[in-house]
Amino acid sequence: MYRRCGFRYEKKLRAVGVARIAGIDEAGRGALAGPVVAAAVVLPAKFRHRRLNDSKQLAPELREEIYQELTGNSEINWAVGIIDSIEIDRINILRATHKAMRMAIAAFSIPPDHVLIDGLPVIPFPRPQTAVIDGDCFSLSIAAASVIAKVTRDRMMRDFCAHFPDYCFSQHKGYCTELHLLRLHEFGPCPIHRRSFEPVAQPLLALEGLVEAATSSTRGSRGEIGLPVPTA
Repeated sequence: MYRRCGFRYEKKLRAVGVARIAGIDEAGRGALAGPVVAAAVVLPAKFRHRRLNDSKQLAPELREEIYQELTGNSEINWAVGIIDSIEIDRINILRATHKAMRMAIAAFSIPPDHVLIDGLPVIPFPRPQTAVIDGDCFSLSIAAASVIAKVTRDRMMRDFCAHFPDYCFSQHKGYCTELHLLRLHEFGPCPIHRRSFEPVAQPLLALEGLVEAATSSTRGSRGEIGLPVPTA
């Protein structure tokens, strides 16, 4: 359901004297290939944007347009942290995501007084934090971070597609789609695949699961319960 983002969380913090507030979100946590990217964004108090929302609810063209507006605004401070697939396999995706978030905060020349994090708390974390479930739907700061993280990662995956064209990374961005699993089964994993993720280690079983889910979905259209094929 569409929810208009606002400054409700930011206003509560400013009311108790917190001035510099950063929103943090990530992109790529659930992908089978490529990096996980976290972005941190500090918006000016009087920032307004009628179209900014959770990046997943925005069309790719609009995401790109908003990304340009955000990163081209001299009053907006932002930074990203990027952890590659090798490090993800070494320390696991949860720790890699949290590390990317800490890297994004560390990149600020002036650290924020408080951070709003999409999802659950990150422990340990170098700054005071408030975790907001579905925060990218409610907080403009987190929504801005979600757009910057998503566009940054999508651009990286398009670049990877030029190096590994057999996998069609520009289409699915490394997520677990039927096309991705078909190519993974046909060619095996490439250097940016996350070897610790079971669908990479066993692509045929994952593909069979998607086919079964699609079949169940077809039955569901005839009155039976089924699951749709996951998309990126």
